Amino acid sequence: QGEVRLKCLTALQGLYYNKELNSKLELFTSRFKDRIVSMTLDKEYDVAVQAIKLLTLVLQSSEEVLTAEDCENVYHLVYSAHRPVAVAAGEFLYKKLFSRRDPEDDGILKRRGRQSPNANLVKTLVFFFLESELHEHAAYLVDSMWDCATDLLKDWECMNSLLLEEPLNGEEPLTDRQESALIEIMLCTIRQAAECHPPVGRGTGKRVLTAKEKKTQLDDRTKITELFAVALPQLLAKYSVDAEKVTNLLQLPQYFDLEIYTTGRLEKHLDALLRQIRDIVEKHTDIDVLEACSKTYHALCNEEFTIFNRVDIARSQLIDELADKFNRLLEDFLQEGEEPDEDDAYQVLSTLKRITAFHNAHDLSRWDLFGCNYKLLKTGIENGDMPEQIVIHALQCTHYVILWQLAKVTESSSTKEDLLRLKKQMRVFCQICQHYLTNVNTAVKEQAFTILCDVLMIFSHQIMTGGRDMLEPLVYTPDSSLQSELLSFILDHVFIDQDDDNNSADGQQDDEASKIEALHKRRNLLAAFCKLIVYTVVEMNTAADIFKQYMKYYNDYGDIIKETMSKTRQIDKIQCAKTLILSLQQLFNEMIQENGYNFDRSSPTFSGIKELARRFALTFGLDQLKTREAIAMLHKDGIEFAFKEPNPQGESHPPLNLAFLDILSEFSSKLLRQDKRTVYVYLEKFMTFQMSLRREDVWLPLMSYRNSLLAGGDDDTMSVISGISSRGSTVRNKKTKPATGKRKVPEAEESSSSDSMWLNREQTMHTPVMMQTPQLTSTIMREPKRLRPEESYMGVYPMQPEHHQAPLDYNTQVTWMLAQRQQEEAARQQQERAQMNYVKLRTNLQHAIRRGTSLMEDDEEPIVEDVMMSSEGRIEDLNEGMDFDTMDIDLPPSKNRRERTELKPDFFDPASIMDESV
Repeated sequence: QGEVRLKCLTALQGLYYNKELNSKLELFTSRFKDRIVSMTLDKEYDVAVQAIKLLTLVLQSSEEVLTAEDCENVYHLVYSAHRPVAVAAGEFLYKKLFSRRDPEDDGILKRRGRQSPNANLVKTLVFFFLESELHEHAAYLVDSMWDCATDLLKDWECMNSLLLEEPLNGEEPLTDRQESALIEIMLCTIRQAAECHPPVGRGTGKRVLTAKEKKTQLDDRTKITELFAVALPQLLAKYSVDAEKVTNLLQLPQYFDLEIYTTGRLEKHLDALLRQIRDIVEKHTDIDVLEACSKTYHALCNEEFTIFNRVDIARSQLIDELADKFNRLLEDFLQEGEEPDEDDAYQVLSTLKRITAFHNAHDLSRWDLFGCNYKLLKTGIENGDMPEQIVIHALQCTHYVILWQLAKVTESSSTKEDLLRLKKQMRVFCQICQHYLTNVNTAVKEQAFTILCDVLMIFSHQIMTGGRDMLEPLVYTPDSSLQSELLSFILDHVFIDQDDDNNSADGQQDDEASKIEALHKRRNLLAAFCKLIVYTVVEMNTAADIFKQYMKYYNDYGDIIKETMSKTRQIDKIQCAKTLILSLQQLFNEMIQENGYNFDRSSPTFSGIKELARRFALTFGLDQLKTREAIAMLHKDGIEFAFKEPNPQGESHPPLNLAFLDILSEFSSKLLRQDKRTVYVYLEKFMTFQMSLRREDVWLPLMSYRNSLLAGGDDDTMSVISGISSRGSTVRNKKTKPATGKRKVPEAEESSSSDSMWLNREQTMHTPVMMQTPQLTSTIMREPKRLRPEESYMGVYPMQPEHHQAPLDYNTQVTWMLAQRQQEEAARQQQERAQMNYVKLRTNLQHAIRRGTSLMEDDEEPIVEDVMMSSEGRIEDLNEGMDFDTMDIDLPPSKNRRERTELKPDFFDPASIMDESV
C-alpha cells in the first residue's frame, strides 16, 4: 500500500536527520538501501519524492554508502515530467556534485567572471548535461535545480566570461560541443528568470506571482539586459557562422527590458546588435536562423519604446534590399529560355527564404510580394521544371501575403475594393495550390495540401462569426473537384504502410526516428483534412473513405478518426449515421469486386467489415433517445442498399447485396423497441411472399436480420403486459372463491397453458409477410383491433399503401417522422400516467375487497360482486386510457358482470379520477 510506504519513508527521514543516530543506522542502511533506491521509481509520486529526500539525507550522513550506480538512478529523474520528483532529484544532484568546495576556493570567493568559484560548477553542470545525452531537455534540468541552485544558475556573468574570455594559464578551454551546451543552458536560465514558470509539461500553467516574486523578476530582467545588451553583439560576432549557437543567442532580446537601452544610454550597443543581425541574415539560409532573426526584430520593434524608430528603419532597409534583389533575380530567372542555371536558382531560393522568414512575423504588404510569387508559381505550373524548394517557399510566402491582408481588412475599416482584391487573390491562390496537388514531388504536394486546408478553414463560413458579417464576400466553399482531390491525397499519402512511405528526400526510412517523424507528419495531414469535415467545410460524406480505415489503421490514426466521428455526430447525427453506413457499403462493394457475389461470409474480409460495424455501433453510446433518428436512418439506408440490386436469375434467388443485412444487424441493438417494429415493417416493403418462406443458407442474412428486429421488440412488451394482467387476475380470483369451498375454474384460465405454448411457438416461428401477427391478451387470443388507417401504426418511417410504391423523398420522411415523434412522446407520457392511476385504483380496490371479506360469511360472492359492480364503470374508463394494442384487463367471470368491451384508442384525463374515492 502506498500509504504504508509513505509513512515508512517519512519516519526514516526523522531518524536520518539526527546525526547522532547515523552510526547506529549503518546496518539498517546496508540492508535496505537497494529497496529505498528502487522506491524512487514508485508508481505513487508522493512515495517517490520522499524516497529521494531520504536518499539525500543518507548522502549527507555518509557519501560512501551510495554507489555511483545508486546515484545515477536518481540523477536521470531530474528530467521527469512530474515536477516534485524532478525538484527532489535536482536537490540530490546539487548536494552530490555542486555543494562541495575546495579549501583553496575560500580565497577567491569575491572573484567574479571566469575566476569565480562558480566557474568550475558551471563546467560541471555542462559536463553532466552532455553525459545525460538529452540535449533537447536543458529547460527541464534548469527547472529541477532552480530552487536549490539559484545563485549558480543566475551567475550569467560567469557564463558570459567562459564564452568570451580566453582560458587562464593551464586551464583547458571549452570544446565546441561544450560551448553549445553552455549557451543552451544559459538561454534556459534566462527564460526561467524572466518568465517565472516551469517549462511546458511541468505544472498546470502560469500562476499568479507574489509581490516578492514580481520584484525578483524585474530585478533579474534588469540584470539580464544590462549584461547582455553589451555582451550579445560580441557573442554574435564570435559565433556568427555557427547556426546552432546563433539561433539560441538571438532569442535573448525577447527577455530584455528594452527601456534600459534608453535609460542606460546603450544605443550604440543596440546599433551594434542590429548590424550583427543584418550580417547573420546575409550569411545564413538556414530556416531556424532566419526565423530567429525575424523574431528578434519583432521583439525590438515595439512602439511603446523610444528605440522603435531606430529598429524600424534598420528593418525597412533590410527588407528593401531583399525585395529589390528578389525582383531582379526573378526577372532574370524567368526570362531565360533554357533550363535555369543552378547558381541563379540558388540565389532566388536563398532570397525567397529570407523574405518568407520575415513575412511570417512582419507585415510586408507594402512591398507587393503577391505578384512576383504568382509569376514564379505560374511558371512552375506551365513548365513543370521549377525546383521543389523554390515552389515550397513561394507557396508559403504567398500564404503569408493572404493572411496579412486578411488581418488588415479585419482590424481596420476596409473598403469594398480591398475585399474584392483579397477575394480575387485568395481564389487564384487556391487554384494554384490545387494544381500543385498533382505535382510529381511529394514535398510540394504536402505543402500545397497543408496550405489549402488552412486557407479553406480560414475563409469558410466561420469567418463571419463574432459579428464580422462584412467579410461575407470572402467566404469560399470548395467545389466537388477540389474536395475529391483533397480526399485522394489523403488516401494516397496517409493511409499507406510504413514500408511504402518514401517521403524523405534521401529515401532512408529504416531509422526508427525517421519513421516516427514520418508518421507524425501523416497524422498532421489527416488532422488538417478531418478539421474540414468537422467544420462542414467539405461534404460530410467524404468522411466515409476516412471512417472505413478505422480498423486497418487503428494504431496510427484511430484516435483522430474516432474524434472526428464524435465531432460530426454532435453537428448532425443523421448525416453522420448516413456517412458511417456509406463507409460500410463502400467496403462491401470493394469486397464484391474482389471476390464476387458468391463470397464466403466467414472470410476474414467480411468478418472485418462486421467488426468495423460493431465498433461503429459502440460509438453511439448508451443513450438511445439521443441517437434514435440517426440509427433509424442508418437502418433505412442499409435496407435500401441490401435490396438495391435484384438478382438477374429471378426472385427465387436473393438480391445481390442481401449479405449486407448481416452487417446491418450489428446496429439492431441500438434501436428502441418500438422502432424495431417500424424498421421491420419497412423491411417487409422490400420483401415478397416467397422471400419470407426461404430457409436456404443464402437467405440467412435476411433471417438473422429479421430475428434481430423481432428480438426484444413487441414480444417482450406483450409478455410484460400479459404478466401484469395475469398477476392482477390471479389476485382477484383468490378473493372470489364460492362459499362451498370449491372454486369454479374460469374459462380464461383453462386456456392459459395453451396460450403460453402458442407464445413460445410464435417467438420461434417466422411470420409470413402477407399474414398479420396475432394480438395477445392476458388469457385468450383475440382478433386484432380494427383501427382507422391513419391510427393503425405510428413509427419512424411512413407507411406505404402498396408494396411496390416508391418510398417518399428524404425531406418529407424527416418532417413526417418529427411530427410522429412528438405525438408518440405525448401518448407515451399520458399512457404512463394512466398506468400509475390504474395501479392506485386497483390497490384501493383490493383493500375494499379485503374489508368486505372480513364482514362476509356465507354470502362472500355477492359482496365481491357488489364491490366490483360499484367500481366497474371506473375500471372500464381506466381501460380506455391503457393504450395497449395487445391487452385487455380481465376480471373474474360473474353473472352480474357486463361483457368486456374492446379497448378504445382515445386517451382519458387521469387527473379527473385522482380526487374520487373507489
